[in-house]
Amino acid sequence: MDAAARTAHDSTLQPFSEMEHYKHADELPPEIMADSYDKLERLCLKYMNEDDFSMVEQAYCFAAEKHCNQKRRSGEMYINHPVEVAIILADLKMDCDVVCAALLHDTVEDTETSLADVSGLFGETVAELVDGVTKLTNIEVDSMDEKQALTLRKMFLAMSKDIRVIIVKLADRLHNMRTLAALREDRRLFKARETMDVYAPLADRLGMSSIKWELEDLSFFYLEPDAYQRIARMVAESREVRERYLAETIKTLTDELNRIGLEGFQINGRSKHYWSIYQKMKRKGKEFSEIYDLVALRVITHSVRDCYSTLGAVHTLWHPMPGRFKDYIAMPKVNNYQSLHTTVIGPTARPLEIQIRTYEMHEQAEYGIAAHWLYKKSGGSSASKTNDAQRLDDQINWLKHSLDWAASDEITDAKEYLHSLKVDLFDQEIFVFTPKGEVMALRAGSTPLDFAYAVHTEVGNHCVGAKINGAVAPLTHEIKTGDRVEILTNKSSKPSRDWLKIVKTPSAKSKIRRYFAAATKDDDAAAGRDILAKDLRKRGYGISTPRSTRALNAVAEQFNYKQLEDLFAAVGAGKVAPRAVGNKVEQILDPKPEEQITKAEAIAEVVKQPARGSNRKPQKRGKSASNGIIVKGESNSGLLVRLAHCCNPVTGDDIVGFITRGRGVSVHRANCPNVKGLMEHPERMIEVEWDGAADTLFQVEIVVECLDRMGLLKDVTIAIGDAGGNILSAATSTNREGIATLRFMVEISDASGLDPLLASISSVDSVYDARRLMPGEGGAQLKRRV
Repeated sequence: MDAAARTAHDSTLQPFSEMEHYKHADELPPEIMADSYDKLERLCLKYMNEDDFSMVEQAYCFAAEKHCNQKRRSGEMYINHPVEVAIILADLKMDCDVVCAALLHDTVEDTETSLADVSGLFGETVAELVDGVTKLTNIEVDSMDEKQALTLRKMFLAMSKDIRVIIVKLADRLHNMRTLAALREDRRLFKARETMDVYAPLADRLGMSSIKWELEDLSFFYLEPDAYQRIARMVAESREVRERYLAETIKTLTDELNRIGLEGFQINGRSKHYWSIYQKMKRKGKEFSEIYDLVALRVITHSVRDCYSTLGAVHTLWHPMPGRFKDYIAMPKVNNYQSLHTTVIGPTARPLEIQIRTYEMHEQAEYGIAAHWLYKKSGGSSASKTNDAQRLDDQINWLKHSLDWAASDEITDAKEYLHSLKVDLFDQEIFVFTPKGEVMALRAGSTPLDFAYAVHTEVGNHCVGAKINGAVAPLTHEIKTGDRVEILTNKSSKPSRDWLKIVKTPSAKSKIRRYFAAATKDDDAAAGRDILAKDLRKRGYGISTPRSTRALNAVAEQFNYKQLEDLFAAVGAGKVAPRAVGNKVEQILDPKPEEQITKAEAIAEVVKQPARGSNRKPQKRGKSASNGIIVKGESNSGLLVRLAHCCNPVTGDDIVGFITRGRGVSVHRANCPNVKGLMEHPERMIEVEWDGAADTLFQVEIVVECLDRMGLLKDVTIAIGDAGGNILSAATSTNREGIATLRFMVEISDASGLDPLLASISSVDSVYDARRLMPGEGGAQLKRRV
């Protein structure tokens, strides 16, 4: 729900764990009961079994308790809103999980309830639905556009996993629009515009015309109040004449259908919706008095055969208008809408639009994707259930396919994302034919490349040309309704970046971008494999032998890469040092057992010999060796000391020393995972400490995770500078969920500066985690500088 539509959460509300948990509605105190719960109960009991309704009742009790101290801006109890949303969905006969999610959809956003609470009480499915419709309220961004884009992307991502998320969201938006008057004017206008641009056309995409029309008219009321009131007044003034006209027309058609022996049909007259009338006036440049087709007839029959018989009867009674007949039964819309549309010169010589469909088609037209949701529980034959299931799957797959780009992170600019979404949702459709005669719906203005990617990603990637109606056409050619399109492919052909300027559909652009992202990774992997092959060859190993492959897979797992190709790509991109991989492979293939020696012998192995002619005086015991480290109890003058790359200790860290063979004393953080293995050789362990007087700078790698947004990198780098850090290098990546990972090599003086540095980064808007790179996480090697 909108933050402006609720009062602040009352601090006196008890945590759920400290309250009595009511399981039945009649146990609730009257002061927290929703006004319309009885209606919800009646609707649910019409189609739910006892167990399902019991869960709905418990969800209602939980929500009533959670929202008991909250009121909406209108002054009514807050619980009324989720109950009204649940009523909308129960009226569509949505399943138990969906109705429960409707009742609980604001508990996570507006109360102390967590998703874990919802999951524990009502199941993971309900929790995922609730999460899908929960806004990103605690993310600070530069503009409302950016917050809107992030929230919509989150919703589309959730929708790609469970289509019911969007059905709950549409019901939530519908009730919010019905009660929008309580908000400030600026918020009313923002919500109305968002509804008109996104949610109404999305309802149309889902085939839910009953919700679409209401959302459009409610938005119209707030966006253009003068025009709305003028049309409402004129429609009301002409109501009597219009109703008389409809009654006479319905009687004429009823008599004709009875005469030809049609049975079980219904004829309904309806006035067109205000927004539809307004759009027609603008499109045709006419006044209200010049718009004659303000009414339409809808004939509903039992069979497709009856639909066409009705069409014949209509055209017998009245002359059809040329170019105004559409057969959506033979050629359904992509959202599964089916109907016959014809416009005739009706009584009094006025245009009359008539829609003819079966009862099943009518359910689909009114309720769209929700009309088939209960096919598993519906009656009828097995074949009927299978058909319903197939239609539902087809519609879900079509919607996910057509809007898959909206859940991706390929468009990072908020305004561009919102523009693409609005254009894609509003877009007019064209219908074209494949070489096999199958019908495909495409966005108006589409090119052969859009068609190719709509057929299959690989067809698009290998496209070299196209034939339109048998003639070769350029890839820039605009396809028209009725065109027969054939794609010419070549397996050796690859996409061009110029194609991004040619294609019109966001889906095709998304697939082209993914190709180039994958191609870059493939190039990195090939380069990384070559680099590692050279490193291993110097060590006497081949990269392709079974032993090396097993070792490399083990190393990839140590670096937290799921596949060996990912490790190769990381090496090729410079994220992982080839020497580090080679060392680990060598440890696996040729482990060198340690001999039992004394500590004095181990120290003697790594003492540096003074250079010939050197007059350097020996340092006293306890003086600093290299890297600002003191080896306790030893003369540090000739002692090699290095900081271990696996954990990269910084001044102030607890540290331990390990005497290596020929490479001096290796200094590790005390909590380094490798120390456990080193402890198996106690004769090589040695005490070390930091030399506080040494002027040493250290490089640490910082990992920052955040929600991607414009200006993010700039804000984080400023925060690092403000905390006294010096950035030496930076790398960024963003995944499909819109989560950005930033890696910085930062120079600091000691560990005491690390916490303020991380705190400064964490204070940046959109950042939810900032940490020092830990051993085993991979990434670039950490270094130090004196």
